[in-house]
Amino acid sequence: MTTAATRRSDRRISPVFLGIAAVTAVTGWAVWTDFAAQPGIAVFLFVTGAWIVSLCLHEYAHARTALHSGDISIGAKGYLTLNPLKYTHALLSIVLPVIFVIMGGIGLPGGAVFIERGRIRGRWRHSLISAAGPLTNVLFAVVCTAPFWLDALNGVPDTFRYALGFLALLQVTAAILNFLPVPGLDGYGVIEPWLSHSFRRQVEPFAPFGLLAVFGILWIPGVNEVFFDAIHAILRSLGVTEWDTYWGQEFYRFWQGTPEIPVVTQ
Repeated sequence: MTTAATRRSDRRISPVFLGIAAVTAVTGWAVWTDFAAQPGIAVFLFVTGAWIVSLCLHEYAHARTALHSGDISIGAKGYLTLNPLKYTHALLSIVLPVIFVIMGGIGLPGGAVFIERGRIRGRWRHSLISAAGPLTNVLFAVVCTAPFWLDALNGVPDTFRYALGFLALLQVTAAILNFLPVPGLDGYGVIEPWLSHSFRRQVEPFAPFGLLAVFGILWIPGVNEVFFDAIHAILRSLGVTEWDTYWGQEFYRFWQGTPEIPVVTQ
């Protein structure tokens, strides 16, 4: 009976996650209804809250897939509770991604779920565990862009549209960047089981720096321009314009003041 209770507690959704989700819902409502006196603060809390929720689900997807692939230690580590404080490296999974968003509008979650790979058999399972996280971001991107390509935003306050557009940009960038085959990112984890043992040992020391290296390279103007041109091309195909994402980011940076959106005349 004690064991069963422990297993249930291992899977119970954390109050921390529920609190973050509640803040996201309330501030999303405030943006949706144009209720907030300071729309920038509401947009910041809504987008940041939704971003953290997606980060938690990103890590949860890794953990849940690992559990079903043979790592039965996952539950005891608290990964299935969606509590961001249970991650092995809360700095990499939560703090740094939020800082990246604030600094450059780049969605880049970092892996922080410790998986006992020795318990898992089969290269395909290892690859699927690594792919599960960014696939969650793909799903989030579809959800965030659905109102745009379904033309379901008529009558919705522009501020909410912009916030949703910016959130969609974060999810698309997170999915693409995480699938890069760079040590330390999920994309490398997908192909790693198929590489030779000697090559993996040579690359292993660089894994802790992969995330920061990618972020640093994206600060190079030429690389940044090409990257975001590709991102905006994807978003345009989904109905999200650069106007939406630009003003979403401007509202998000509430400390710069409420942006004055120019009136577009026909």
